[in-house]
Amino acid sequence: MKNITVRFCGDSGDGMQLTGNMFAQLAAEMGNEISTLPDFPAEIRAPQGTLGGVSAFQVELGQEVYTSGDKADVVVAMNAAALKVCTLGSHFNHPQAHFDEEFSLFHRHAILIVDTDSLTDKDLEKAQYHTPNPFEELGIPESVQIVPVALTTLTKEALKDSGMDNKSVLKCRNMFALGLIYWLFDEPMEKAIHLLEEKFKKKPALVAPNTKVMVDGYNYGQNLALNVQQVHLDQVPSDQVLSDQVTKCTYTSIAGNKATAWGLIAAAEKAGKRLFLGSYPITPATDILHELAARKDMNVMAIQAEDEIAGVCTAIGAAFAGDLACTSTSGPGLSLKSEAIGLAVMAELPLVVIDVQRGGPSTGLPTKTEQTDLLQALYGRNGECPAVVIAASSSANCFDYAYEACKIALENMTPVILLTDTYLANGTALWRIPKLAELPEIHPQTVPEELKGHYNPALRDARGVRYWAFPGMEGYEHRNIGLERDAEKGTISTNPENHEQMVLARKHKIEQIANSIPNLQIIHTASADRSRLCRDKKSSNPQIPMSDTLLVGWGSTEGHLHAAANELNCALAHFNYICPLPKNTHEILSQYKRIVVCELNTGQFAAYLRAQFPDLHIEQYNEIQGQPFAVERIVNFVKNN
Repeated sequence: MKNITVRFCGDSGDGMQLTGNMFAQLAAEMGNEISTLPDFPAEIRAPQGTLGGVSAFQVELGQEVYTSGDKADVVVAMNAAALKVCTLGSHFNHPQAHFDEEFSLFHRHAILIVDTDSLTDKDLEKAQYHTPNPFEELGIPESVQIVPVALTTLTKEALKDSGMDNKSVLKCRNMFALGLIYWLFDEPMEKAIHLLEEKFKKKPALVAPNTKVMVDGYNYGQNLALNVQQVHLDQVPSDQVLSDQVTKCTYTSIAGNKATAWGLIAAAEKAGKRLFLGSYPITPATDILHELAARKDMNVMAIQAEDEIAGVCTAIGAAFAGDLACTSTSGPGLSLKSEAIGLAVMAELPLVVIDVQRGGPSTGLPTKTEQTDLLQALYGRNGECPAVVIAASSSANCFDYAYEACKIALENMTPVILLTDTYLANGTALWRIPKLAELPEIHPQTVPEELKGHYNPALRDARGVRYWAFPGMEGYEHRNIGLERDAEKGTISTNPENHEQMVLARKHKIEQIANSIPNLQIIHTASADRSRLCRDKKSSNPQIPMSDTLLVGWGSTEGHLHAAANELNCALAHFNYICPLPKNTHEILSQYKRIVVCELNTGQFAAYLRAQFPDLHIEQYNEIQGQPFAVERIVNFVKNN
């Protein structure tokens, strides 16, 4: 197979996230591309064995991996509730629902590994079954390869002489299942054991029992020759150069939040600034705070403030003092930070605001993904309050756009809002570790020497960007304020004409950033007919396919839209720069008869594009279900509408 999707699911306490992450990491080390989807409930801990407590981890691996997979090819179900949720998908609460490939989370020809010890009458009752045969009740077709395994019994047998109590033994069931999956994929156990030792290096007492159970799971599949074929992917060895154009580099699997944190660190190093993060814990952004709090060795100062407002205000203070200042949050926190972001706009200070979007409003779906904060990021402040808005589009390029957010903020003296989301933040992808020397230069807008002795905060360069002076710089003493200031003197001003002049100056400063960001590029499909490319020399992008249909997206939907464009043999324009938009946006979009904007909201980017380009006819495809897109549904919409 070229690629394959695996889903681990069980109770919130069954270790599905750990199991899935270990499998994904080994898959990456063996030369596979990966994309993962941790999918867990918002409740702290639902009652054991209930439908509301099902936690899952899905990973697609192989070559040309764009998403974490629409449907699983291999499923591990640790209990009856997990079996039901996987089989029925979004219809798991319907009492009469049966397997339907449209809604099920696995294919009609999937391999389904089930812990038969967790299908007792009590387990079935908790999971709201009405008959003693869950497979028949769920209507699972005969084409699904059901592999019944007594995971609980086998784990107890493996650890009967370990001296561990029953509760601790049961926590190792996931390792037996993982060993069985390693056998199914014919993965080398020596690498798997090394990975497990690394995972538990801070808890050495857990290494031996978990290793034994994992090896026993592998041997169980090997020795009993289970009636299921092993899975072999068309892999490229991890030490093999893929082509003449690809340089040998070091790769790792990385989660979006960690990539974001590392991007901030790299930008601070490149700019010669200390990195300051003022933040407050909030799902799903907290890992950024955790990662940076551990990086004092990289001259990082991370402060957990008493609330969201204090977090952003400490960051603004750090920006005034000359640091690379950042704050991280999710949608509810972005609301609370809005007044302080307005202060940073008025004071024209560099500030990076990271918004890891989640399902809302209010507490909403804190562990699920959405793209519903876009209009808040663009307009959610009082007054004419322009800020730069950019968005990452993969777990790996969270690094790149965190770095880019810092570069734009420091060079243009403005707040920059970086949008990621739960799918990117918690998911992992294969990432090439860059060298610092490869990264773009960052030139902070520090005040020039010739202004010493007569500096004021209203002075600007030819781009309209004010200069940055900070405490401790002799001869550059000044006062920076939240009140409107005189365009020439920098002092407080309530003059009506001056206010309009300053509003337009701040607006122009954001608009001119379009001169320094990349032009919008069309992502061509693999099967595009190169002989049908547009050759208009007046176009800034002369290789626009003469396709009628253009898919348009932004942020984390890129992989799903790329896969859909491949199936549809149409073009894709994906946006990472939103405010300002790339300069050639209208030129590119106007080349197509049909423009379909796909978003995980009710149409926020589509509305934004219509406001910018009212002459364009724009269609929408929207989902707001707390889950990433399914490629199949995008394809069906474009074909049937």
